[in-house]
Amino acid sequence: MAADTTEQARDEHEELIDPIAEQPGFDQTESRIAVLGHPIHAMSVAFPVALTFCALGADMLYWWTGDAFWARAALWAAGTGFLFGMLAGFSGTAELLLVSGIRARAPAWTHFIIAVTLLALLGANWGLRLYGFEDAVLPYGILMSALCVCVVGFTGWHGGKLVFDYRLGTSKGS
Repeated sequence: MAADTTEQARDEHEELIDPIAEQPGFDQTESRIAVLGHPIHAMSVAFPVALTFCALGADMLYWWTGDAFWARAALWAAGTGFLFGMLAGFSGTAELLLVSGIRARAPAWTHFIIAVTLLALLGANWGLRLYGFEDAVLPYGILMSALCVCVVGFTGWHGGKLVFDYRLGTSKGS
């Protein structure tokens, strides 16, 4: 009985060791792609996120009003969202590949895969509208925009977790 108590007390004091956390550079998570300490990826993702929502809003307004202005606005929002998304993607990919502490974490790779999927959907949404933007809205354009909004929400939530929960891409402060 005494041996069981000693063994139990020893087990309570042992901590689980994360083999990934033991790798060199695991704690190096500060952004390298930054302007005056501000990560470019974090600053640039706001544009494609907002434009993705704008594309869905314009599609819904076209559906409601039938005004061709909204179909054209959705074309521009989808295209600009895709292009700004590519810029945000380049900076995010550079962060992932250049910062060892970010690269070592599986959630960063999950965010990357979801974001690349989002870029493919944004590009498809834009391409759908390039030739005949009014005809593209109903039904497939609005459905594609809604899917993009769902995926951008999931991608943004996951990216936010990387920053707020794991402190990736942030400076350590002084």
